[in-house]
Amino acid sequence: MIALIIGMLVTLVVTLAGTPMLIRLVHRLHYGQYIRQDGPKSHQVKRGTPTLGGVVINLAILLGWASSALYRYLHMGDVPSWSAVLVLFAMVSMGLLGFIDDFAKVRKKQSEGLTVRGKFIGQFIFATIYAVLALIIPTKSGFPSAQAGMSFIERPFFSFEFAGRVVAIILFVVWVNFLMTAWTNAVNLTDGLDGLAAGSSMIAFTGYGVIAFWESYHLKGAGHSGYAYAVSDPLDLTIIAVCAAVACIGFLWYNTNPATIFMGDTGSLALGGLFAALSIATHTEFLAVILGGLYVIEAMSDVIQVGYFKATHKRVFKMAPIHHHFELCGWQESKVVVRFWMIELMFVLIALVIFYGDWVTRSGLLFG
Repeated sequence: MIALIIGMLVTLVVTLAGTPMLIRLVHRLHYGQYIRQDGPKSHQVKRGTPTLGGVVINLAILLGWASSALYRYLHMGDVPSWSAVLVLFAMVSMGLLGFIDDFAKVRKKQSEGLTVRGKFIGQFIFATIYAVLALIIPTKSGFPSAQAGMSFIERPFFSFEFAGRVVAIILFVVWVNFLMTAWTNAVNLTDGLDGLAAGSSMIAFTGYGVIAFWESYHLKGAGHSGYAYAVSDPLDLTIIAVCAAVACIGFLWYNTNPATIFMGDTGSLALGGLFAALSIATHTEFLAVILGGLYVIEAMSDVIQVGYFKATHKRVFKMAPIHHHFELCGWQESKVVVRFWMIELMFVLIALVIFYGDWVTRSGLLFG
């Protein structure tokens, strides 16, 4: 518990102290945000607002986890787990891709950075590296991260003949690529209003903190009654998830309307990569669809809008993603943001109820 508190405090201090420093630096370098011309007219006043705030978010999470890991090593002899390193790799690598995209925007002085193709290639490369490392690097439990229990491939499948193992590996790499691409783009689409992505991510990662903590308490071999989880190093995952939530809280101090800094793709892609990696590490890939329900709504609204327009040359929404639709309906930006936070909170609560209900059912306590 002390390690968790240390991680939270360090993350909060880094975010609260580091963000104003970054704002001053970005102002000095003239790295302001360029606003898309086809967006809501009210957003044009945001032109020039400092971006690249995701740099502080990434740094705060890393330092928060590192300080916690250092405390546990000095006082309990615990060595940092590879599960944590892999999850953080997903965050940092996707954040690096986002940084390249943000830097391209400010250098070209326009709202478009990397091409869609370039961004997908980057996501594919980093997701594939993550998947391969997850398959070969052993964790504290003695199993590779992915082998400890993928949601749609049972571990015995890896003991079949060579062809079966190859197919399983390919399927896992494809699955990881799908999850990484889907969640990074979904969080990126959500980052369209002041405080929307930071606030909803704060709620989502708090949910993952609860899930990972519950799994650590009911870990297989821990001796607790009820169903035991075959998850690698969930305590490390708990600290990372909580640090991510706290980093979003600290950043939200400066990102609420009117925002004095944007997280940019550096932040949104990093948070999306972290969300995807946590879903894989905790074996809750399908539950994540509910846990990150707001992200799903935002992404689906964009898919529906584009698909329907290509088929009929008509629009379902006034503008996509859907938060812009409500803006154009006359809602104030702050009202859209707070109401969307409430929606995400409801999704997280529903996901936690389902998660706990699954544990109760597996434990046999429901009818016992």
